[in-house]
Amino acid sequence: MKLTVLVDNTTIIDNYLLGEPGVCYLIESDGVNLLFDTGYSDVFIKNAGTLGIDLHELDAVVLSHGHNDHTWGLAHLARFYDRTHAPRSDRIKLIAHPDAFLPKRDGKLSIGADIPADGHARWMDRIECTQPYRISEELIFLGSIPRENGFEGLKPIGSTLDSQGHAIDDFVRDDSALVCTTPHGLVVVTGCSHSGICNIIDYAMKVTGEARIAAVIGGFHLQNSEPGVLQRTREYFEHLQAGTLYPCHCTDLRAKIELDRVSRIGEVGTGLVLDFDPARAGAC
Repeated sequence: MKLTVLVDNTTIIDNYLLGEPGVCYLIESDGVNLLFDTGYSDVFIKNAGTLGIDLHELDAVVLSHGHNDHTWGLAHLARFYDRTHAPRSDRIKLIAHPDAFLPKRDGKLSIGADIPADGHARWMDRIECTQPYRISEELIFLGSIPRENGFEGLKPIGSTLDSQGHAIDDFVRDDSALVCTTPHGLVVVTGCSHSGICNIIDYAMKVTGEARIAAVIGGFHLQNSEPGVLQRTREYFEHLQAGTLYPCHCTDLRAKIELDRVSRIGEVGTGLVLDFDPARAGAC
């Protein structure tokens, strides 16, 4: 598995790429090329061009959840294909929890995916999953994440709609993650971890039957977190004994410092490349 950060809040020094408060990773594994999230704008397309990455070669787009900083780039991707007359013989899979496409609001602000009805249909086939969905032999989209530990995913973020169209508190039940099995153990890839980073890892281990965690990268939902939540998260990772953690996006400095007490913390920014293939030089 190889992961290239195309969008993050920050950038890696001397790479001269663009950053924005969003997430977009290119993942190459098991003969599959996919985007995990698409950021907030067309920044990921510009960064891919700078890095010499051909987005016409994508097989899938996976959405971690339906917030705008992870999904609004999708419309830009559809326009990119339309304007470059993409020479594709097959269609791209668009994989997400079904609730990722529901309206989401924070007060008067729209914070949901806000994808036009025809924003992706020409190029993509939507696959909505609440159960784990195997993208390839190594890659699994986790679907609905059970929230079982009692300290994560307990507070709503804005509102969404129920099945009758009524506004209700949004606990971001559509929040999911991607897991890749590697010779080193699992690589868990998250967007914001609204369902809880510890819940996500527990479920990834349950779904795969693998207890070794090689790495975790993505937002850990530890921005201005309550001390009790941060403490229990630190205790979880102290017990887990994972490889390297790459907390970013919605994870603040205080949380990174706290986690660094019990785990190895890696730097993240646009341009970072992680390679977990032992056959290639520089594998993690």
